[in-house]
Amino acid sequence: MISRIDLRGEALPEGSALRDLLPRAEFDVEAALETVRPICEDVRHHGAAAVIDHGEKFDGVRVPRLRVPAEAITRALDELDPPVRAALEESIRRARLVHREQRRTTHTTQVVPGGTVTEKWIPVERVGLYVPGGRSVYPSSVVMNVVPAQEAGVEGVAVASPPQKEFGGLPHPTILAACALLGVDEVYAAGGAQAVAMFAYGTTSSADGADGEPGCAPVNLVTGPGNIYVAAAKRLLKGRIGIDAEAGPTEIAILADSTADPVHVAADLISQAEHDPLAASVLVTDSEELAAATEAELKTQVAASKHVDDRIAPALAGRQSAIVLVRDLADGLKVVDAYGAEHLEIQTRDAAAVADRVRNAGAIFVGPWAPVSLGDYCAGSNHVLPTGGCACHSSGLSVQSFLRGVHIVDYTRDALADVAHHVVTLAEAEDLPAHGAAVKARFGWKVPQK
Repeated sequence: MISRIDLRGEALPEGSALRDLLPRAEFDVEAALETVRPICEDVRHHGAAAVIDHGEKFDGVRVPRLRVPAEAITRALDELDPPVRAALEESIRRARLVHREQRRTTHTTQVVPGGTVTEKWIPVERVGLYVPGGRSVYPSSVVMNVVPAQEAGVEGVAVASPPQKEFGGLPHPTILAACALLGVDEVYAAGGAQAVAMFAYGTTSSADGADGEPGCAPVNLVTGPGNIYVAAAKRLLKGRIGIDAEAGPTEIAILADSTADPVHVAADLISQAEHDPLAASVLVTDSEELAAATEAELKTQVAASKHVDDRIAPALAGRQSAIVLVRDLADGLKVVDAYGAEHLEIQTRDAAAVADRVRNAGAIFVGPWAPVSLGDYCAGSNHVLPTGGCACHSSGLSVQSFLRGVHIVDYTRDALADVAHHVVTLAEAEDLPAHGAAVKARFGWKVPQK
């Protein structure tokens, strides 16, 4: 069902040596680049026609046009199951509460009399938000991408999600309904690498389908999770577009001691495993008893679950999942910091204090009443998080992801004169005399001395 890794022997190794001992899914984005490169080039040169062709190949349906008609978006909301609508509305409300507080304000620092530097935060002009299709439907990803973009003040928001044969080539209606609730009316039936390329290059040079409707204008930034081909397209096109991250398979790590309830632990491991056969479910514990009880509980709960054969069982049995036994909680913290989980649950005594000692995690869930599922939907936090150990250097999606900090430098003549000799000295030390000359020219080529 799930393997064990026993690290209770000698002292834990440091750095990469410890990371190499921990379970991780194989996710070779570099290898996928050669697959997505011709797709992206095709979209670059042939626009919407190429996106439609590749959609037919990979999604099994040929759409008459890429942009979803406004009436289809409205209809999806009208037909949405009322409890699902209520849940989405509450998810949106809570996400807005959290993300609204993240907005940075302009700040001016007076460096010297007459000399100021102002940092101004400016939203990107236009973003492309990717919402995956495939095995599951993710209206929650619409919320998690759109809300921070809107709270940042982004003016142009476009969403892409794969066309579904079952729905006549439109994205899943729940995806469309979530867009409607958020006021997003620019939605494209496009998935995979071709959707990322569409956002990067635009399709304005080609008719978007037979009716001649204008295509998708290029964006400045693409965010949102996807499969390995979406990640590879992001890597390939990074520079032409900004990206949030190269999202890999989803992960949960649980740091637990003997106080944890094995029923909760097993349920949370399974909840992540049901995403994908490459999903990672990792328990780190100093309790042999908890490990054994969790293994027993996994057998019981998996047998009663959906998606067992195609997702849960291979995910739990895969090399990316394991129960990791450690000597004590201090070693457990070293392990979870080395692992850098996308989602990290702390189910220990004094969980809040333990959570405060964690350095590397996409999001931390404290105690028995904050499961990852809460963060996926209704905690108010964002669920677009770094994977594959990237939490040691990257953050999850937030309002900041859609903002650019710009420094505005404002100096008077006297303020420049006061520091001119230092500027010239440093320019000459770097053998860049023209830099110094640009200052000298303002003072009749004679540098004021202090």
